[in-house]
Amino acid sequence: MVWGKGASAMADGAFDKTAPEVQCDTRSKGERTRDRILDLAYDSVIRKGFAATSIEELVEAAGITKSGFFYHFKDKSDLARGLIERYTTRSRFFLEEMERRARELSDDPLHSFLIFLKLYAEAMETLVDAHPGCFVATITFQDQAYDREMRELNTQGVLTWRRRFAAWLAEIAAVYPPRGKAATEDLADAILTFTYGGMTLAKALGDDRAISRQALTFRETIRLHFQPA
Repeated sequence: MVWGKGASAMADGAFDKTAPEVQCDTRSKGERTRDRILDLAYDSVIRKGFAATSIEELVEAAGITKSGFFYHFKDKSDLARGLIERYTTRSRFFLEEMERRARELSDDPLHSFLIFLKLYAEAMETLVDAHPGCFVATITFQDQAYDREMRELNTQGVLTWRRRFAAWLAEIAAVYPPRGKAATEDLADAILTFTYGGMTLAKALGDDRAISRQALTFRETIRLHFQPA
């Protein structure tokens, strides 16, 4: 789940590049302000962590008053909740849309999963530039900055990710008995692992295609794991 603002853009446009651009923002002024605060908070949290992100700097960057901030968020924990909930929603939509497209292209569970991984690899080529870090990892490694509810929301997001892919892999295994001994959940977790590990490589080496290559490598692993003898 590496998606924040860029996830929304990818979900809105990556699946139909020929669709006409519509310049229409139906959000109210209050909704736009709230989203602006969340965007600024997300960028700050990724860049320097939640504890180092202050309400004062967000207020100044958003061009609002403190009372304007507290109109949308009752406190900093409420801001964290908003960040995690929006992040989780956009991540889910991103994956659902990509899975929908893959399954439309093939009704075979293995073939559709391989298509999904190819689409995922293509998406990851542009996502690195849109996101300088990983929000889930930020929460995980700075968990003392968040209360129990926020940490639990993060955990549930990761488990939802695991269940989504584990179910798809189990569907594949029912048709194509696996040739190896790798557990379904471990294979599902590997997608999360190569995404976040690939993001580290991308940033450390200045290699925007690191995640994409890892996705394609995993795709080949899946193909060989389930390929009929």
